[in-house]
Amino acid sequence: MAGVLSGFTTVWAIAALGYLLARARILGEHAPQVLGRLTFAVATPALLFVTLSRTSVDRILTGSLLAFVTSTVLVAAVYVLVARLVWKRSTGAATIGALGASYVNSGNMGLAVAAYVLGDVSLVVPVLVFQVLLAAPLALTVLDLAGGQGRPSLRRLALLPARNPLMIASAAGFAVAASGWAPPALLMEPFELVGAAAVPTALLAFGMSLPGARPLRPGPESPDRYLAVILKIVVQPLLAYLIGRFLIGLSDGALFAAVVTSALPTAQNVFVFALRYRESETLARDVVMLSTVASVLAMLTAAIFLA
Repeated sequence: MAGVLSGFTTVWAIAALGYLLARARILGEHAPQVLGRLTFAVATPALLFVTLSRTSVDRILTGSLLAFVTSTVLVAAVYVLVARLVWKRSTGAATIGALGASYVNSGNMGLAVAAYVLGDVSLVVPVLVFQVLLAAPLALTVLDLAGGQGRPSLRRLALLPARNPLMIASAAGFAVAASGWAPPALLMEPFELVGAAAVPTALLAFGMSLPGARPLRPGPESPDRYLAVILKIVVQPLLAYLIGRFLIGLSDGALFAAVVTSALPTAQNVFVFALRYRESETLARDVVMLSTVASVLAMLTAAIFLA
């Protein structure tokens, strides 16, 4: 328990530093975007490559991942049903809301939580791979169709992962692990050094994005916002616990990993998707903000009862 609390303290101390840097404008107004791009395109791929190259396949296809995926699908389905059948939202709006309710921040906060709370970065890698390889392409396809951009070609769908540096790094890491080859230390050291920057830069970028946010203001999307946050922070980890404990029979450590990864906040990529398709931008931004704050309580609760 003490180790878990220490991990959360570390995570939020670095995020708080980012907040202070943004308030003082020490790094300039574009620093969050620059750090975010650096984390996404350089540091995190390096970390993923190093981690996956040393991870066996049986550590990817785990019971924890099954519990996470099942809970993800269920909460996304609940949101879509309510949004479409009760509130009569458009397909695009329902898709953004469903992503807000289920698409976790595995690339930034997830890596930090895995490193400092779970004690093993590889525990969040299966979640990241599932989201980038399956969840995101599916959601983007729906948004393409809903936005009237026509049916995407098979070639375009096939190339989506190839345009993502996280997937490129994941594929390279898988290839090295499957080959059984152990790269020499001289080759891996640059990747290790750059990858070590992934977690702190992600947390700094997140902290810098907090000043000026007003996620509680009333508006027509308020019901959508609160439903997405409740599903994300309360229902998804609870479902992961019930599925992992009673249907799969996970060990305590695996169950804790499944619940904590399910309790991660909504990924900032959801806001990026909303901007790209000009769909429910305010909803996406508010859900990311609120879920990021509320996820602390959810993960601390999981730590108290499961760690």
